[in-house]
Amino acid sequence: MTGPVQADVADERAAELAASQRKIVNRLRRAQGQLAGVVKAIDSGAECRDVVIQLAAVSKALDRAGYAIVATAMRNCIVDPESESVTQDELEKLFLTLA
Repeated sequence: MTGPVQADVADERAAELAASQRKIVNRLRRAQGQLAGVVKAIDSGAECRDVVIQLAAVSKALDRAGYAIVATAMRNCIVDPESESVTQDELEKLFLTLA
């Protein structure tokens, strides 16, 4: 009787992972658009202040996407500690890479 329950849990985890991935891709697309705005601003001779503000927004969007990727991996490791995808040490290194 544990089979159907395990399948339901697996389906739920797959749906959560897909939702997380959609959010991450959306963040990255937003950052891509912001970066295009930075390039356009530089090409058009925009004020330095405006370029730096836009560049800071790109940087923050990329950081958030990176944190979301690490957080998703952490959730997967907590739910399935036997998973061989990323070890706890690797997650820590990844997180510190973003810090």
